[in-house]
Amino acid sequence: MLFGHQYDLFPFEVFSISHILMIVLLVSGAVALYYFRSYFRKKDQAFRSAMFMIMFLLETMYHIWLIKDGYWNLSFTLPLQLCSLSLLLCLILLVTKSQIIFQIVYFIGIIGAFMAILTPELFLGFPHFRYFQFFITHLFIIWTCLYFVFVHTYRPTRRGMITSFLFLNGSAIVAFMVNKLTDGNYMFLAKKPTNGSLLDYFGPYPYYILTLEAAAIFLFFFLLLPFVWKDRAANKLFGK
Repeated sequence: MLFGHQYDLFPFEVFSISHILMIVLLVSGAVALYYFRSYFRKKDQAFRSAMFMIMFLLETMYHIWLIKDGYWNLSFTLPLQLCSLSLLLCLILLVTKSQIIFQIVYFIGIIGAFMAILTPELFLGFPHFRYFQFFITHLFIIWTCLYFVFVHTYRPTRRGMITSFLFLNGSAIVAFMVNKLTDGNYMFLAKKPTNGSLLDYFGPYPYYILTLEAAAIFLFFFLLLPFVWKDRAANKLFGK
């Protein structure tokens, strides 16, 4: 197993105390972003800079650690996992405040990072560096999306949902080809995660990929639904 000797020292267990604490932190951070949104708005530049630096430094340190310990490999370290792509998009969003980037990362980032936090493909637990790097970067992907919803009042759209779905499938095609070249498993298109995950309920390979497509459409719409309801409620209120 990759990281074998370190795994013996720092094993990760799903729904252990250290795992549950990160789920609680995710919810607490989301609530804080909403509750203190006016304060964040006043200090927007400082907070966006801090969020950018935290994600950028942790991701950089992760690759430095992989190279230093001889683990870096094209089969799993390229930014072709859904959350790796989302992290890059979040960095761009924090700098540019691009509406197009927000639309894409809102859908793929929240879903991908939430699934990763709930059922992590993680082999090193607390207090290893990888444990903190994994969870903090995934937390910040979700928090970045919510930050732009609560603080900048950005909102996902139907067109954005379609754009995000097309981006997801385009990325999957690239990941599939790279998997063939590197014997990798980017986006879990070659096999299911080693750790237990929701993909275990989506059928055998390769049929679970089709199930993932249907699940993505459903979850994308689920993320859009609160804004659809809000629009309908506003239209009724003002008699439109």
